[in-house]
This record gives sequence, C-alpha cells and structure tokens, in this order.
Amino acid sequence: MESLLKKLEENLKLRNYSKETIKGYLSHVKNYLEYARSKGISSQSAKYFLLIKISKNNPSSVGHNVFALKYFFREILHQKLDVPNPKRNKTLPNILSVEEIKRMIEFTNNINHRFIIKLLYGAGLRVSEIVNLKKKDLYFEDNLIHIKLAKGKKDRFVKIPDSIKEELKSFCILDNSEILFPSNRGGKLTKKTIGKIVENSAKKAGIKKRVYPHLLRHSFATHLLEQGTDLRIIQKLLGHSSIKTTQIYTQISQSSIKNVRSPLDSL
Repeated sequence: MESLLKKLEENLKLRNYSKETIKGYLSHVKNYLEYARSKGISSQSAKYFLLIKISKNNPSSVGHNVFALKYFFREILHQKLDVPNPKRNKTLPNILSVEEIKRMIEFTNNINHRFIIKLLYGAGLRVSEIVNLKKKDLYFEDNLIHIKLAKGKKDRFVKIPDSIKEELKSFCILDNSEILFPSNRGGKLTKKTIGKIVENSAKKAGIKKRVYPHLLRHSFATHLLEQGTDLRIIQKLLGHSSIKTTQIYTQISQSSIKNVRSPLDSL
C-alpha cells in the first residue's frame, strides 16, 4: 500500500498539483486501499467502495473520491475505472445579510479576528488565501492585494476595501512578522482556527445560520451582484476560471425575486 501511495504522491508532484489536492487524493486513495485489503484492488472493489461512500455521504463530497480513484487507476495502475461522476445535490448556501455581517464584525473584539472577517467578506478571499497572505502582498498605493498561487495555481488582484485601508496599514506595523495573520506559536494560522474564529463571531452576533469562512466569500459575491456589479468583474475578483462557476450567484441572489409583483396583489 505504501509503495502505491508513494508512486501516486510522486506522480501528483511531477504534475505540479497543489499541496491541498495532493493531500486530498492521497487520503481518498489510502481509504480505498485499506478497504481493498481483504477484497483486492480492482475496478469492482472500487465501485463497491464508492457505493458505500454515496450511501453515507453527500454526493458532492463523494465526487472527490471518484476523481481521486479514477486518477489512481489511470496513472498508477494503468487501468480504466469506469464509474460515473455522482450527480450533485443542487443546494444553495444560506447567504448572510449585510446586517448579519455587520453584527459579526461589531461583536468581534480581537483585532486580528476582526480583520480576518473583514477581508474574508470585504475582498471575497478563500480561507487558504487568508492563511498565506503576507504583508508585502498589500499594495496600499494601488489599493490592491496580490493573491499569489491561489486555487488552480493562479495569481490575481483584489481591491483593499476603502473602509479599512488606513486601519490595515497601521495593523501591518504592529509586529515584525512577514505573515499578515501569524499564529501565537509562530508560523501560519490553520484553516481550522479561522473556521473557529468565524463560527465564534457568528455565535456572539446571535446568528442562527451555519456560518463558515467560505460563506463570507459567497456573501461578498452575492452582495456585489445585488449592487449591480458585472458578473465578469465578480468572476475576476473571485478568480474563477469559468463564468459558469460565477453564475451560481445569479441563483443565490434574491433581489430579482423580491422585486417581483405577484398578480394576486393587483386584484
């Protein structure tokens, strides 16, 4: 098992996959190999393994297992794994209102935590981008943040929110760390820590919805759309390769529905 995982890891590294993707693929394949100890490695055992996963998990999360196993069979075993990609449940995130985000910020006393929330929402950043953000990536003269090697190994620029520019500039000189949000032990914060920061802020603000870091990014995009920002601009700010990914926010936004006048109201 170890030799197969080692080959897979080397293959992924040679193809310059991100650390997150490598970690995910190795985890999914390791789980399958442990399942296959007694049943043998074959396309049939892989199908049974995925069927068990689908019965227990959301199809969206099982999709990652499918991609990882197909890659493993193709690249390492040189076999074809003929299984369909599971159809995803088309659920929409329960977006935070502007008032709810305002309350989250107001109820967050820790200055580091408050800036994390402001940038997750105000610049539409992914949690991985917050973790890796360095002070030298902030271009205050141009009002820009340089997001380096984000998802898909792509660079992009986002705007520093005008409302926090001066405050953020002062925040950057509080310590000598290169990282914008270092951990107390040195080095970077973990994604789990940022998740807890966001969750705790939401609880303090009395928000009953399930609040997680990516929901702030969803809220950023939805609120921009409702303000009339062009979808192509939102795509660029979010770093989406395809406009189809960004188009989900036209479904999430409720502004067009709220403005509809029911024919019942004309009776």
